[in-house]
Amino acid sequence: MITFDQVTVQYDDTAEPALRDVDLTVEEGELCLVVGHTGVGKSTLLGAVNGLVPHFTGGTLYGRVTVDGRDTAHHPPRELADVVGVVGQDPLDGFVTDTVEEELAYAMEQLAIPPATMRKRVEETLDLLGLADLRHRALYELSGGQQQRVAIGSVLTAHPRVLVLDEPTSALDPTAAEEVLAAVTRLVHDLGVTVLMAEHRLERVVQYADRVIHLPGDGRAVIGAPADILRTSTIAPPIVELGRAAGWSPLPLSIRDARRAAAPLRTRLAGRAPGPVRPAQVAVTTRLLTARAVTVTYHGVPAVREVDLDLYGGQVTALMGRNGSGKSSLLWALQGSGPRRAGTVKVTGAPADPHTLSAADARRAVGLVPQTPADLLYLESVKQELGQADSESGSAAGESARAILDRLAPGIPDDTHPRDLSEGQRLALVLAMQLAAAPRVLMLDEPTRGLDYRAKAELVRIVDALAAEGRAVVIATHDVEFVARAADRVVVMAEGDIVADGPSTEVIVASPVFAPQTAKILAPLPFLTVDQVRSLLPTAGESES
Repeated sequence: MITFDQVTVQYDDTAEPALRDVDLTVEEGELCLVVGHTGVGKSTLLGAVNGLVPHFTGGTLYGRVTVDGRDTAHHPPRELADVVGVVGQDPLDGFVTDTVEEELAYAMEQLAIPPATMRKRVEETLDLLGLADLRHRALYELSGGQQQRVAIGSVLTAHPRVLVLDEPTSALDPTAAEEVLAAVTRLVHDLGVTVLMAEHRLERVVQYADRVIHLPGDGRAVIGAPADILRTSTIAPPIVELGRAAGWSPLPLSIRDARRAAAPLRTRLAGRAPGPVRPAQVAVTTRLLTARAVTVTYHGVPAVREVDLDLYGGQVTALMGRNGSGKSSLLWALQGSGPRRAGTVKVTGAPADPHTLSAADARRAVGLVPQTPADLLYLESVKQELGQADSESGSAAGESARAILDRLAPGIPDDTHPRDLSEGQRLALVLAMQLAAAPRVLMLDEPTRGLDYRAKAELVRIVDALAAEGRAVVIATHDVEFVARAADRVVVMAEGDIVADGPSTEVIVASPVFAPQTAKILAPLPFLTVDQVRSLLPTAGESES
């Protein structure tokens, strides 16, 4: 169905090709997972399938890419739209209508599909992705995860033979991600749709993959069975890391297979207490933010319902919950920039409730990094963005934004355009801009979206350092593996209410939805991360039998 024949892609402004001599075939009805660190060429590989590379992106493509017999060099994206459906990383970038139902119908209108067929497919897709209750909602009113499901649905209605997905579950909570992946695998197994998927959260998708394409970073592509590729790759989900540490062969890719393999390991670890994930670096006693009866509504519909919350210096709090549960609304209400119908927020050292302060003063009290950090970047260089942050921070800044960035992500040149940075570098830049105002409370909304495992490990280091400085850090996220490594405390929201609040080891282990892979595999033992297990094994890779 998809063939790359000695494909090399060279962009004009780079010294090395993004892809080099790629030679592979993806068969019809195959789900192929593309893995690799940020910046190794995954998006270029995906873009070559529907002709976006090089027709839209520029650069030069050597070799030949064919999809269902069509050579992409001679067929631009519009001539492949009936064969290849593409969902990008940011769903908002692809929306062209106003409501959910209109967006689902738009692609079919462009392909001149009869109205009766259109109506039938819209109804089927609404049910398939759980969007029926949102059919008349405006797209801009939806949460990030809901928008992602609509974007996938708008592609599915055209019934393409090839589906290209670039991080389809990045904005989804665990349950919604499972629903989407179940729908995708149904298309593969029942309809023979070929799926090419890039995803950083391998723990969610690797068990569904027929084969894996690994991009090691030198432009090459290696394709093979998932267990074979992941055994030696530099990027792997926790289930594979645990299998490597325990010496399991073959490597399990599903929780069921891993639990079977882990029976001797559970026996060996029984009675041994895991070390702390985050050793306490400062005493968590100073209350920095007190929120009482915070209520947020949109057009009369409550998004946050009379929430009480206290945040403490030195503590990392993870805010979790399904899409649309009110996490982002609560963060913006606490920071002061978002709407708030009722309630009060007090921040230690702030002259008043952040909601009543100017934007600059509110930023000095509570810093917030939005779901898409690039929304805060509008100047032409890193130097200009950092200078603007220093200017807005005024005398409140104890350290320049440049100095903060050098601590968070050393080596980013001043003249680099912010849009040319990797996701991790862009996040670090926005973090530095927010920290220039010296807020005691810092909030991050879905910071791991678009980050690979290596970048997430660096973010854990950054968060640890911020907490060690005595700041209160709040992270709204669906990434349970990141929470297991980074958070002391977990707050779970549902329908605008806080339904659970306690130590990470208690809240996420007790939940079948939010438990990390290591906890599921080793339950009932209280282990959250592979590092905790590895520290108790006398030699790395020791076989269990």
